[in-house]
Amino acid sequence: MHTTITVDDLQVYVHKTNRKSLELRVSEDGAIIVKVPTEATMETVVEFINKHREWIAKKRGTILKRDPKILSRRFLPGESFLYLGRYYRLKIVSNQSKPLIFKDGWFYLSESYVDQARDVFVSWYRQQAREIIKRRVKWYASLGGFEYKRVNITNARKRWGSCTREGTLNFSWRLIMAPLRAIDYVVIHELVHTIEPRHTKEFWAKVKVLMPDYENWKKWLDENGYLLTLII
Repeated sequence: MHTTITVDDLQVYVHKTNRKSLELRVSEDGAIIVKVPTEATMETVVEFINKHREWIAKKRGTILKRDPKILSRRFLPGESFLYLGRYYRLKIVSNQSKPLIFKDGWFYLSESYVDQARDVFVSWYRQQAREIIKRRVKWYASLGGFEYKRVNITNARKRWGSCTREGTLNFSWRLIMAPLRAIDYVVIHELVHTIEPRHTKEFWAKVKVLMPDYENWKKWLDENGYLLTLII
């Protein structure tokens, strides 16, 4: 029996088999796979995943760093693209009304847009970033009592986010390729800048109140940020 569950920011593939113990594996494309006894409960699986989070993070980081898929993008069938921290493969299809559709763990690119594939992907990523990041900003602003003017999605290559003196929050569309928790870290970081312009001790203390494990996600972006790109 196979099923997929989400443990906070992690998507986990659970395989129930006739075994006596739990086995954890991270595949070559960063997928998290757990083999468990048939009678194992989902609570047991979640506890097992949380217990091994540090190992998972290190293993996935190592795998993603050496992943050759980031070296070039030719937009060919079977090629993988990042979205919210995971790789998803591409299919080229005919008779599709939209240039690009993400469905059931696959990207479907209309054959009519193959020549404009990079622009199509960028446009799709931008739209997802606009919807998801705006929701996260609204949520954390309400949670922390922050006020901001508006949210912009930019083409920045090196800065994931920024905050103007007027309270406008800017985020790179490339951030949508990162895990949701990494996105949340950047969102919280910029929201705190609306009241603490500089990286003082008070600034980091306020970030930590909303995200106690922010250092993990700051480190993730430092080590894996180079993956969030469409090189061609």
